[in-house]
Amino acid sequence: MTHRSLHVLVLVAVLYVAVQMLADIAGLRIVSIAGFSIAGGTLIYPVTFTLRDMVHKVSSASIARLLIFASGAINLFMAGLLWLVSQLPPDLGVGEQAEFGMVLAPVVRISLASIIAEIISELIDTEIYELWVKRFEQRWQWGRVLASNAISVPVDTVLFTVIAFAGLLPNAVLVGLFVSNMLMKTIITFISIPGIYLVKEQRVDLGKASG
Repeated sequence: MTHRSLHVLVLVAVLYVAVQMLADIAGLRIVSIAGFSIAGGTLIYPVTFTLRDMVHKVSSASIARLLIFASGAINLFMAGLLWLVSQLPPDLGVGEQAEFGMVLAPVVRISLASIIAEIISELIDTEIYELWVKRFEQRWQWGRVLASNAISVPVDTVLFTVIAFAGLLPNAVLVGLFVSNMLMKTIITFISIPGIYLVKEQRVDLGKASG
């Protein structure tokens, strides 16, 4: 792996983790767009699948898996930290600061649903991407994104919706959430496809880069 490729890998990996964190924070709010109920994180989260594909492209499946688990651990730590800060007494000299707890203190079930859905769906994305590359090599790179997202995005949406809201919301509302979030994720997936062409193929592990 060249120094340039390593720099690209680091940059894309950082973007991946950052977008995951932003999506988890935004996902704490359900918004209404054109009459559809959509988790706020859905506005940015689908980009992580393409960023994961980019990491995979410049490194390997094993590094992509490592990044997925590392990101999950970081998001879990973030959720715990936000909860802890919301529970600590505020500096009354500044004010009650109740808004922090109301907005950012994560609901445990929603946070866990998001992290579990992310890890499982991104791992599925990794395996499908790898199968596509082994079958078609460097041809039809746009197909890697579409093929992997076609499975991983619905899996992510189902897992998050069920784990976060099953038993709390009527089934009709759950179906509505699934459909609206799938629609938004599909749109963003197509917009993000060109990102796969921003990096060059580099099918090696970091362990080989030191040489």
